[in-house]
Amino acid sequence: MEFEIWHIWIIIAVILFIVEIFTPAFLAACLAIGCIFAGIFSSLDFGIKIQLLAFSIGTIISFFGVRPFILKYGHKKSGDLKTNVDALVGKIGKVTVTIDNLQNQGRVTVEGDDWKAESENNEILNAGERVEIIKVDSTILTVKLIKKEN
Repeated sequence: MEFEIWHIWIIIAVILFIVEIFTPAFLAACLAIGCIFAGIFSSLDFGIKIQLLAFSIGTIISFFGVRPFILKYGHKKSGDLKTNVDALVGKIGKVTVTIDNLQNQGRVTVEGDDWKAESENNEILNAGERVEIIKVDSTILTVKLIKKEN
């Protein structure tokens, strides 16, 4: 089997699309689209100068035309997704050991995990009360009492 130049352009495009799987910036894909443009012109028996021009134009069109669209709609924004201890803020917990900031004591159970806790306004919170986590500082939760509705 004999390779022609357009085969090489398409093989490079496939390799760049595979690289794009591991790099979410859509840069390698822009180059791959340029390679496809060059491969098309190569298969039509245009010279290397026209192929390089087609590669450049295809890359520029995809970079400025397709890439902004893909970045806006193709990638989910993860900035508002809270993980790890940041996800605890707003959750409801139960006081297991009375919280007294002055005596440096207090524990809260949240989703089955036991955490050291302190109250928001230095108030004493008794065991069994339900609290809301308002802040996480290292391994210490700052909580506030959930008012009981009558």
